[in-house]
Amino acid sequence: MVAPDRGYGVGFQILETAAFDPVEVKIALELLALRRRYHGDGVVAIDCGANIGVHTIEWASLMTGWGSVVAIEAQERIYYALAGNIAINNCFNALAVHGAVSSESGTMKIPHPNYFAPSSFGSLELRQRPSNEFIGQPIDYTNNTVLIRKMTLDELNLPRVDFIKIDIEGMEMEALAGARETIKKYRPILLIEKIKTDNRQLEQWLNDNGYRFMGLDINILAVHQSDECWKDINAPQSAGQPAEARALATMNV
Repeated sequence: MVAPDRGYGVGFQILETAAFDPVEVKIALELLALRRRYHGDGVVAIDCGANIGVHTIEWASLMTGWGSVVAIEAQERIYYALAGNIAINNCFNALAVHGAVSSESGTMKIPHPNYFAPSSFGSLELRQRPSNEFIGQPIDYTNNTVLIRKMTLDELNLPRVDFIKIDIEGMEMEALAGARETIKKYRPILLIEKIKTDNRQLEQWLNDNGYRFMGLDINILAVHQSDECWKDINAPQSAGQPAEARALATMNV
């Protein structure tokens, strides 16, 4: 959201640059194409923390005729924007789900920010921590809350999963715990934001579950050791390269 003199987050970046994190989006699209190459049509991608659908729309558009997207967003108002963007872009292969991805099913209370105030709503942390990120307004975790669905990825019981993006502001390990059976069965490629999680714990989890991984800017890209896609993924460039080059793992697609 923006104001005349300032702006925050996804909407502001789109208005200012006509794109949001284009390098990360490009990487995800190339990974989906790789999964199609090695595993065939019917690719299924899960967008955890979909926000207004920047990734979802791009993925669904690319995979028209050969893949589908499940997009999950916890904030009700942002979920409405996600569903609207799916509709106006005719992404009939995308499904919007309102809920918070976690390690267990149930309900949870999350803060209810002022959606009229310029803020980075995609950076809102659903759980209070000692040092929550400032999103453009103070957040009340005690009195101004709403009750929402808490869900696991395993409960979706999908027939196939190829790619999971997890960007849920510090709840990444919970999401992995709730996707253990799905990941064990389908061994999807994982793209996980790491800036608000315990990196050692995350890397240990990936090692324990048979994943190779590399850092991609604020994310970790993980590919199961049994997945042939790994051989077509090159490591990021050296730190002396521009940020875009450092972040990009070049896919041989």
